[in-house]
Amino acid sequence: MENQTKKTVVVTGGSDGIGASAARALVKEGHRVILVGRNPDKTAKIAAELGCPYHLADYARLSDVVRLAAELAEYDRIDVLANNAGGAQKERVLTEDGFERTFQINLLAQFLLTRLLLDKLAASRATVIQTASIAANLFGADFDPADPESEENYTPFRAYGRAKLGDVLFTRELQKRCGDRGISAVAFEPGVVRTNFGSESTAFVRFCYHTPLKYLFTISPEKSARRLTRLAVGAPGADFTPGEFYSEKKPYRLKFRDPDGSAAASLWDACASRLTKYL
Repeated sequence: MENQTKKTVVVTGGSDGIGASAARALVKEGHRVILVGRNPDKTAKIAAELGCPYHLADYARLSDVVRLAAELAEYDRIDVLANNAGGAQKERVLTEDGFERTFQINLLAQFLLTRLLLDKLAASRATVIQTASIAANLFGADFDPADPESEENYTPFRAYGRAKLGDVLFTRELQKRCGDRGISAVAFEPGVVRTNFGSESTAFVRFCYHTPLKYLFTISPEKSARRLTRLAVGAPGADFTPGEFYSEKKPYRLKFRDPDGSAAASLWDACASRLTKYL
């Protein structure tokens, strides 16, 4: 059963791919979408098409995330925060904030945005959605909470997989810590999507995503976006279980085991310790 109440939905990574497709579907259903993107031209174009407000932020700069949070806090409510922004890199580089770029873009910046908006989200009894990935299983099963930035044994695939596994662990810990405040956290696996993802990654990833092979290995953004919109409009406890990680309509089994939640708690603390100047 889906909740038919019209919602205010923040969609990050909204200028292309899954985010843009989800925004179109949500606007079509009558929901109020607030678009967030990195590219000014592409974000403005989608926002104009949909007639919705938009904000710009580059997650490689945490100052952008702080500004974004202040802007979003001005809205009367946020019923859904879809943390959909992300990306993969072809080599290990640090951002201007001093953190490994894949870790910052896919997890740390989203952690910061969510934490800064926590009071607003709690007051709205919001759903917080993390766009994770099958890469969490393929490349992230060796995740070490003591090394979330992949200082040891770095590869682009491993860094991305660990970051996406981190999104799932963050979801679990957010639910554990803030569920009693009315927040419902959930993550989903979007499938291998036919988007511009991977354009800054390795030659192999670019080959798979940006040649005719992509039609063999990928699904359309519209099909993938249905996984996000189902969670965005769904009722927690009825349409999905808070704290879970979904593929389609079923929970997705992780290879990484964290039965007592200690890894999720350690990752939360590791993120928070890196962001003390902002929190």
